[in-house]
Amino acid sequence: MTGRELDAAGVTEPDLRAAYTRCRELNARHGRTYFLATRLLTPDRRPAVHALYGFARWADDIVDSLDSAADPEDRARALDRLDDDLAHGLAGGAGAEPVVRALADTARRYAIDHRHFTDFLAAMRSDLTVTSYATYADLRGYMHGSAAVIGLEMLPVLGTVTLREEAAPHAAELGVAFQLTNFLRDVGEDLDRGRVYLPHDLLSAHGVHRELLRHCRDTGRVDRRVTAALREFEDLTRAAYRRAAPGVGMLAPVSRPCIRTAFILYGGILDAVAATGYAVLHRRAVVPRWRRTLVAADGLVRVAAARVAARRAPGGPGVPLGPTASGPRAHPPARPHPRHPKEVA
Repeated sequence: MTGRELDAAGVTEPDLRAAYTRCRELNARHGRTYFLATRLLTPDRRPAVHALYGFARWADDIVDSLDSAADPEDRARALDRLDDDLAHGLAGGAGAEPVVRALADTARRYAIDHRHFTDFLAAMRSDLTVTSYATYADLRGYMHGSAAVIGLEMLPVLGTVTLREEAAPHAAELGVAFQLTNFLRDVGEDLDRGRVYLPHDLLSAHGVHRELLRHCRDTGRVDRRVTAALREFEDLTRAAYRRAAPGVGMLAPVSRPCIRTAFILYGGILDAVAATGYAVLHRRAVVPRWRRTLVAADGLVRVAAARVAARRAPGGPGVPLGPTASGPRAHPPARPHPRHPKEVA
């Protein structure tokens, strides 16, 4: 975390500044695409986004890290400790973990609904015991907590030019689209963790079962049935992006370049998967560096234009967006989007 960002966000207490810096380090190390997009936000918003990502990454690593020898019981106890620490932090305590201290501070500054964090940890806990999903509706049920709530947490930070309730379903859906993209990209790695996120009914429709996926993973074999199933999952993912797309224009103008960039780059992962012939059981598809650079450069141009427009607007920067819009700390968060069979994320 740069001092300029923390100063812009009004974070002055040394321990808290260190906590936000830790979250930024996690974002930079583990979320290359997300971190690049975050750089396009105004400096005052970046620490909050790093806090949200850092906490999510910390919890996800407890559950998923392949580098740890921890068994499911150890991971469950670690989640329990994190859950207790979060409850203490959100109640006004300091929080033992830096990611909790930063998250609790962000939740207070932006009045983020605490239920989003509760739902997220519940989804992480389910990963300790649930290894597959029967239907796409079941998968979307899981993604309410694992992905949709991330989009809902982000809305107060990003700000909107519409009522937040109008933007919420699109923000939730974008979280779903991003996670579906990760599921497609990481089929092989998730299989190594004992999980298959592609729904059973989708796989069965193409004659695919877990044993076939394992065989392809172990032998490097390409099977047309697996390819067909992966292609259908890609179609479901692209449909989620289409449902999410209208929400970008509902965001505060200075926040749109960030989300637009993430939208394009994550969508580019789908293009990369298709370009490899859906070989995700054998290697991870990535967006080429030149492509990331071009998209980021376009985002920088849009950022500059948005900030110039904001300065020229009546009252200049920092003027409230009005009674039908929301910005940082503008009003309490909207109620969470109803738990639709995974239509939220």
